[in-house]
Amino acid sequence: MQVSAPLAWTTLELALHADGRAEGRLAGASPFPRHWVYDDTGNLASKSGMIDFHQWYRRAFGKHSPWGDEDSPALTTEVETALERELSTRIMGGGRKPRIRAVKKGHTLVQEGEQGEEMFLLLDGVLAAEVGGDSVAELGPGAVLGERAILEGGRRTATLRALTPCKVAVVRDVDLDPKVLEQLREGHRREDEAR
Repeated sequence: MQVSAPLAWTTLELALHADGRAEGRLAGASPFPRHWVYDDTGNLASKSGMIDFHQWYRRAFGKHSPWGDEDSPALTTEVETALERELSTRIMGGGRKPRIRAVKKGHTLVQEGEQGEEMFLLLDGVLAAEVGGDSVAELGPGAVLGERAILEGGRRTATLRALTPCKVAVVRDVDLDPKVLEQLREGHRREDEAR
């Protein structure tokens, strides 16, 4: 029987440099809820890549907290763009709800070179984008993926491998404006840079 309520915490690290620069990072966090860190201008700077409600409510109290004898390292990822945030609202709030798919750690969501007609919204977890077997980026919640296959002839330009357990929304019938997908593609040129 658990008597104590679970705790939520965010551990931030701030490095002050002699030249006046300051760098902050999300160093640790409770497994739930999602942690969002904003910079001094109010822009989203980083966020936790995964949440785990079950581990949090079962273990995040007493000695399993920074006030006991352990902190939980935070897995942080690239922050999604304003366009991806707008698209995620359209994808999840539109008329037809997308199918939710789970991807186990180590498994692939898509394979470079294979045919693809779906787009994805990463809901939870971290995916590695790999080109030619080399990792070119780590993507976290809020990333919208797969538009290049739709716009460029149906072939996947990268392998997406789950670094953690992931959940994605699968968008099959893309009813998004092609101009918006073009904008999204311009921000997703990691594959070209890796070649």
